[in-house]
Amino acid sequence: MNPAAHATVLRIAANHPSLPGHFPGQPIVPGVVLIDCVLQEAERWLQRPVHVLALPNAKFTAPLLPDQAAELQLKLDADELRFTLSRDGAALAQGLFRIAPMGNAAA
Repeated sequence: MNPAAHATVLRIAANHPSLPGHFPGQPIVPGVVLIDCVLQEAERWLQRPVHVLALPNAKFTAPLLPDQAAELQLKLDADELRFTLSRDGAALAQGLFRIAPMGNAAA
């Protein structure tokens, strides 16, 4: 059984393919890239595929710049996977995924 919470450091390299167009001259990491990184880390932590049923809540409050380190915190409670992304104690993003229970794939 995995613990109910997990934390790690997230860093998106300056050469990530999404950055040249988001935004030219002043790149910031797109929210969709952050969401993808959250799900990849959740799968590493849980050691199983994470099948998203819904993303009812996601809020991006500050940008993450290329090569900046940010702390990712994940919390699992039944079918709810919550995430918080922060840098120097300030929130960058937070949200909630509804996920399929272990052993069930998304319909």
